Amino acid sequence: MIPFAGIETFKALIVEDDETFRLTFKNLLLSRFPQMDVAEAEKGEEVLEKMTSFTPDIVFMDIKLPGENGLKVTKRIRAHYPDIPIIILTSYDLPEYRQAARACGANHFTSKHSTSAEEIFSLVESIIES
Repeated sequence: MIPFAGIETFKALIVEDDETFRLTFKNLLLSRFPQMDVAEAEKGEEVLEKMTSFTPDIVFMDIKLPGENGLKVTKRIRAHYPDIPIIILTSYDLPEYRQAARACGANHFTSKHSTSAEEIFSLVESIIES
């Protein structure tokens, strides 16, 4: 399969306070999807501004962020952008966080420590194709 066959651009927003992880994850995405346009946000307060100026097709959201946490930000995104897929990508792989993520409107919940690159690629491809 050719990623993005027939799609000019696909935009992703990575919301992550750890700069090293954010850049590593961005490079991982671009290694598989070189035509992907990737924006970044470090704090929850930046996200709605980025959403307006960038309008991503997919959002990768960390839970623990400076200021407003990722679950609250997810809920705010969902209120304004009900159709944009939100993937919680966190180190906190606990049942209560999974349940809270669902309640806040996240479409997917993945662990930074146990999700492989291929699983991320497959998830992104399934979203692109839908």
